[in-house]
Amino acid sequence: MSSTSSIQPEAPDHPSEDSLAPIKDEDFGYEQARHLLLRAGFGGTDLQIRTLAQWGPEKAVEHLVEYGTIPAIADREDEFDSTIIRPLNDEERQTLARARSRQDEDTIARIRLLRQRAQRDDRRQMREIQRWWLTRMVQSPRPLEEKLTLFWHGHFATSFRITEDSYHMYAQNRMLRTNASGNVSDLLRGIITDPAMLRYLNNNQNRKSSPNENLARELLELFTMGEGNYGERDIKEAARALTGYTYQDDSFVFNTNQHDGGSKTILGIRGTLDGDGLVNAILRQRACSEFLSAKLYKFFVRDIPLEARGNDSATRKAVLDLANTMRRVKYELRPVLKRLFMSRHFYDPANIGTKIKSPAELLVGAVRSLNVPVRDMGIVTDAMDLMGQSVFYPPSVKGWDGGRAWINTATMFVRQNTLVYLLTGELPSRTNLLKESHHVNAMALVPCLNNPDIPDPSDDQIVRELAMFTLGFSNNELVETVVRGSAVNDSMRSERAVTRALVMLTSMPEYQLC
Repeated sequence: MSSTSSIQPEAPDHPSEDSLAPIKDEDFGYEQARHLLLRAGFGGTDLQIRTLAQWGPEKAVEHLVEYGTIPAIADREDEFDSTIIRPLNDEERQTLARARSRQDEDTIARIRLLRQRAQRDDRRQMREIQRWWLTRMVQSPRPLEEKLTLFWHGHFATSFRITEDSYHMYAQNRMLRTNASGNVSDLLRGIITDPAMLRYLNNNQNRKSSPNENLARELLELFTMGEGNYGERDIKEAARALTGYTYQDDSFVFNTNQHDGGSKTILGIRGTLDGDGLVNAILRQRACSEFLSAKLYKFFVRDIPLEARGNDSATRKAVLDLANTMRRVKYELRPVLKRLFMSRHFYDPANIGTKIKSPAELLVGAVRSLNVPVRDMGIVTDAMDLMGQSVFYPPSVKGWDGGRAWINTATMFVRQNTLVYLLTGELPSRTNLLKESHHVNAMALVPCLNNPDIPDPSDDQIVRELAMFTLGFSNNELVETVVRGSAVNDSMRSERAVTRALVMLTSMPEYQLC
């Protein structure tokens, strides 16, 4: 690829003015099924795309959204160690207190050393948890569940750099997954009682004598309503409602002694409000449904400004339609997602192939759709970090910017080399690129090579099918270029030639888009 600036959508600038009217069965084909799998998951194989296209939009969307009917990957209760980072027990606290009073530096140093060892072990476990989640994204038979968990992780952004407790991050991830397509109310109640979030935004320091406003402010601004839809007094009163919301070890604790039980007025609602009352007051605001709908639209449909005035009329109308649906179904998310994924608007040419894949979407999608082995999840995790998306380490409470921020000269280099690694097993430091296929069954990805009714497919036909599957389009110039670069001393009906073709296709700007 010559330039990162060539990653530009070729679709129309704006979607047509059709709001969220449902797509007709006859308008739902291979292109639309591929788009649905990319956005409501991480992409799919050619067979999966053709299956959804054959099912039609209603059955396809139902299958993806109602994933609760599909058996999930089971988590073991002992998957990760919850005791690495723990509070001192009574005996340890007494020992430390005595050592300090006696200025016993040896004992203090020994306790500090134990803490440092625990922190090292915890950082090691955090890397294991990163690999666990990426493996889950790759293997899950419920792709929308993981895609939504990724969305909520970026929305309720919490970083291990601040929490310094890997098990808390793991527990938050499980909470987000459990409620990913449920009710927004459960998500909000879950997040204001989540130990990782309480630590991340200092609500464990929120006491009635000196309220800490961090969680209250971000809850209103970044998590539910957006700027301009609340006042400073609302923040102060919301902070009072969250006083005493803290945690002990791995569990939420409501410290009644530190809770301000006095009367408060939040967003026009008056009473002795606590966290539940705060959530109820937020959900009664029209701005909440509109803000969350805009966030869902931005993640699943097209990169847009969250402020309505920055969007064209068709986009504003679609977001308002989603918000109306959200309020009508009392913040249940599955009906909102179904309405979006069933709409003509979702499949408008202006919305297909116009989003830059996040590192997770790129790499998880490549493994899931190309049937390549993960090989070494540690290398994939490191590559994602270099691409700018280290899961469990969002850069700030705002999460990742996404969009064009994913792409620069350095990240493109990593993106392309990592795809080559997944396809061939070769890293840039090695020189025997494509001498071996490294157990990638590339031939299985080409339908015409596995169709007994096509005994002798042409090179052009093979590449055209690969291009439609990987890029979503093909043309004569593209096909000619890939055939010329792939069938070197080989027939296109060889494993090496097909793998070369995949390397070429996945290096193209269009493969960075979904």
